[in-house]
Parts: sequence; structure tokens; C-alpha cells
Amino acid sequence: MHTRVNALGIVKRNIERTDLALVKRLGDYGVATVHEAMGRTGLMRPNIRPAFAGARLCGNAVTVLAQPGDNLMLHVAAEQIRQGDIVVVACTVENGDGMFGELLATSYRARGGAGLVSEAGVRDVGALRKMGFPVFSRVISAKGAARATPGSVNVPVICAGALVNPGDVIVADDDGVVVVPRELARQTADAAQRREDNEQAKRERFANGELGLDMYQMREMLARAGLKYID
Repeated sequence: MHTRVNALGIVKRNIERTDLALVKRLGDYGVATVHEAMGRTGLMRPNIRPAFAGARLCGNAVTVLAQPGDNLMLHVAAEQIRQGDIVVVACTVENGDGMFGELLATSYRARGGAGLVSEAGVRDVGALRKMGFPVFSRVISAKGAARATPGSVNVPVICAGALVNPGDVIVADDDGVVVVPRELARQTADAAQRREDNEQAKRERFANGELGLDMYQMREMLARAGLKYID
């Protein structure tokens, strides 16, 4: 069980991460399939969007609880990044300042970081696109940040409405961002594969002209609901 930590001024250096083979499997399925496979849970709010088209990421979460307009703890988090990690930034109150940009992305990449998800703002989007560093955020803003007030790193956070624990799996693509709890990663990956297999069979039936009305046996339900066809 995860223990909820609310205090500021904490950096947890040793966290349990999800096996990277499982992380890769989940990333291959994509957000929509993973969300469905997990019982339609784990989605961040839909206003968390890729900073540039085609951005996608999947990795273990390194969490940051930051103060509004202050990216001090994003710098602190850099030291805790391991290969393939995703930094997930939550704020103590809502904020849209550009707390992350090209220089921090360069630092994160040098440590093995694979991307960032933030409920605050990001900047330097053109440079991030050019360097291919995937970033998902609530807003893009040129407004810079201070480096003054401590927060925490690798504690449980609520980011865009979703609970994220260190070592959870973050999957993000054009459909949004989903959080897979570390202890559910394997069963979610297995469930996602079953969904993929099932959807491939349906895809072939649709391609052959079969209607969803018949495949999902909706005609009787529609008749009971009183739907009438008029020629």
C-alpha cells in the first residue's frame, strides 16, 4: 500500500519503479486502450495536452510537488531521474506559469529522462519540439518561474485530478494522459492485450461491411426504446 504524504520539504531518493519491459508494453498499447483495460480509470483531465503534435511518452513517474510559479523542485527532481523516467509536476495551487523549458529538458535528458507531464505551464515549445523531448501540460506560457521555495519530490501527488505515486506508469499520447498504478501494471498490460485482440477481430468485421448495430446487438434495445424508421 502507498502512504499518502502531504508534507512539503521531502525528497525520497529510493523509489520502487515498474519493470521497464512492462512499461514498454503499456506504451505500445496507447492511452485509450490502457484506460479501457484498467476499467476506465486513471485519466488525467483532458486539458493536459501535448505541447507539440505527435508527442508521446511512457515511463516511470518521478513526482514533483511544486509551488506556483516556482520551478526550484523541478531542478531538485533532476538528480532523482533514472533511465526512462517521466517527471510529473503538480502544484500546491493552480498555476499557469512556464515552469519548464529547453534548459531543464536538456538536464533531464542527460539524466535519462524521457519526458514531462505538468499541470502548470511550459515554455520554449519550439526548442522542445526540435530536440524531440515530449512534454504534456495544461498551458503554454512564456512567463518564467522563480527558484525560491521548497516543495517535495517523489511523494504522492494529485496531478490534473489523478493520483500519481512515484514509480507508477505514465502513458501519454494524442488522446491524453493515463496513470497506471505500479501494482496494477502487469494485469493492465494483459487486459490491454486482450482488448487489442478483440478489437482486431471487430476491425476486420467492420472492414467487411458489418454494422455495429448487429455486432453489438443494438437493434432490439433501440426497438424497446421506441426508435422508429420512417421511409
